[in-house]
Amino acid sequence: MTPREAAARRAMDFVREGMTLGLGTGKTASHFIAALGERWSRDPFPLRCVATSRQTYELAAQWRIPLVELNEVERIDLTVDGADEVDPALNLIKGGGGALVREKLVAAASQELIIVCDASKLRPALGAFPLPVAILPFGWRTTLRRLQAFCQHVTLRLSSGPGTPPYTTDDGLYIADMHLQVIRDPGALERSLKCVTGVAEVGLFIAMASRVLVGHEDGHVEEKTRSQTVLQPGGGNAT
Repeated sequence: MTPREAAARRAMDFVREGMTLGLGTGKTASHFIAALGERWSRDPFPLRCVATSRQTYELAAQWRIPLVELNEVERIDLTVDGADEVDPALNLIKGGGGALVREKLVAAASQELIIVCDASKLRPALGAFPLPVAILPFGWRTTLRRLQAFCQHVTLRLSSGPGTPPYTTDDGLYIADMHLQVIRDPGALERSLKCVTGVAEVGLFIAMASRVLVGHEDGHVEEKTRSQTVLQPGGGNAT
């Protein structure tokens, strides 16, 4: 079992009957979906899930996990997702898989966001991973020029290699990747970028994750929390 798989399976300890779950996107999140699907296959229980991408929806459907749309729920009890980077305050960079808009919408509707990852995702500061910014296709070149006021090296994500069309998200958006190296103040940068004309969403998740489960090579899972008021395994809240 890989460190990411160990972390994903540890997240199953926080799943309870009757929950509405948010299902993240990406390789690490897929391990959680597989663990959830295995449990559901053995013993179906009251549950409904909101997918953060078409890819996630299709994977969950293969396991026959009950799925609903975000508009059908008032709130989500728990979302489990991965991250591209995690800093000591549990701020995140997400969007490497292109689903940052839906991931942030689902995370914002969630009582708790649990991130599962391995130790390679932990950073003393965010920014080594290029920051994804979802932008409108219309006038994308002018939007990139505006983003260069914050970072000279900004690239439009392509669907494959050079010469291929731009990568397009499930929501019909393009993604600009900002190669910042180090982000000194993630909160301030997020606020500034969201004011840029043409920007739809930013892949900075500030103070959204309440818990990070970090898998290690020896199989143990380290738990990091941002708040003392979070769900506990088996039910109930800590205060």
